[in-house]
Amino acid sequence: GGGGGGRFEFQSLLSSRAPGLDPTCTRLRASESPVHRRGSFPLAGAGPSQAPPAPLPEEDRMDLNPSFLGIALRSLLAIDLWLSKKLGVCAGESSSWGSMRPLMKLLEISGHGIPWLLGTLYCLSRSDSWAGREVLMNLLFALLLDLLLVALIKGLVRRRRPAHNQMDMFVTLSVDKYSFPSGHATRAALVSRFILNHLVLAIPLRVLVVLWAFILGLSRVMLGRHNVTDVAFGFFLGYTQYSIVDYCWLSPHNAPVLFLLWNQQ
Repeated sequence: GGGGGGRFEFQSLLSSRAPGLDPTCTRLRASESPVHRRGSFPLAGAGPSQAPPAPLPEEDRMDLNPSFLGIALRSLLAIDLWLSKKLGVCAGESSSWGSMRPLMKLLEISGHGIPWLLGTLYCLSRSDSWAGREVLMNLLFALLLDLLLVALIKGLVRRRRPAHNQMDMFVTLSVDKYSFPSGHATRAALVSRFILNHLVLAIPLRVLVVLWAFILGLSRVMLGRHNVTDVAFGFFLGYTQYSIVDYCWLSPHNAPVLFLLWNQQ
């Protein structure tokens, strides 16, 4: 009887302690668990410091994993800057081709917008044929369109000129502190295409016109005025501008008022 009563009292003691274990002891044992110390799983009652780290924002993940297009564009920009600096052999008097700088600056004036505008206006005032006036009127329209588009794109892009450039250019305006695109390159492509399509020239003269346009664009990089991509896009833009002028060609039939007003002058 005594033994059975002892077992009953011991089982009663265990059953009375099992449902209501001390919560402090329970947390202590859990914290001492080797699995918990390794941080394999969070506990239900764990504090905010033990919560799993939040995922990175989308923009951070993009910075850590740049796209192929971004890498390609940055690589092309680096190549453009490196090649432009290598070709800037006339950027200063102390450059490797510094003695050629005056000749390059003279070539720069040959592609400037002001001499072309003044020369076209003078020839237009001296012309005494309707055919000559028609060609010169459209050349004036092309030059004005070129100035407008180049100034607009430069104001929107605002790419600085190369660091090795000297700001000693001939008659600069406010947008001329920007580099993209090259106005000389656009004008060279536009004027050369205009001349080849509307003037009857011998083959040697036609070759000289093309060489003038190409050397003028190359001189912009050699003087340090522009990067290679500025000149390349300038050639493309000038070539496209002529297509616009050819599509909107001014003649006494579609713009009679303009020609009559100029004839009265």
